[in-house]
Amino acid sequence: MRLNEIDFNDSAPIEGYGPGYFRIGGQVYEGGVLTGPQGTGPWGGYEDSAPLLALARHVDVLFVGTGKDIAHIPAALRDALDRAGIGAEPMSSPAAARTYNVLLSEGRRVALAMLPVE
Repeated sequence: MRLNEIDFNDSAPIEGYGPGYFRIGGQVYEGGVLTGPQGTGPWGGYEDSAPLLALARHVDVLFVGTGKDIAHIPAALRDALDRAGIGAEPMSSPAAARTYNVLLSEGRRVALAMLPVE
C-alpha cells in the first residue's frame, strides 16, 4: 500500500476538538475559531462578520460550524457573505471540520469558522 503525505499549503488542518475548544496546527483555541489561508484565530460568532468578509478574495467557500447540531446562519450574515461573493455552507462543527480537512488536502481555497461543541 502506498501512503502519500498531505500538503495543506499555508492553512492548518483541524486536529481535534472537545467541549469548548479546537486543536488546530498544534495549538489549542478556546471558544469560536476562524481558520483558513490567512491563519487561525478567535472568532466571536455570528455577529463577528468582519473577519469572514475579509476572506472574499482568498477563498471560494466558507464552512460555518454551527456547534453540536446544524443550524441556519442568520439572514443578515448570509446576505453579507453573498454580497461579498463568499459561498457559505453551514453544518455541525464536527462535520465542518472533517469537510474542511478533506477539501484543504485537495488544495481547495477554503476557510472554516466554527462555534464550539459544548
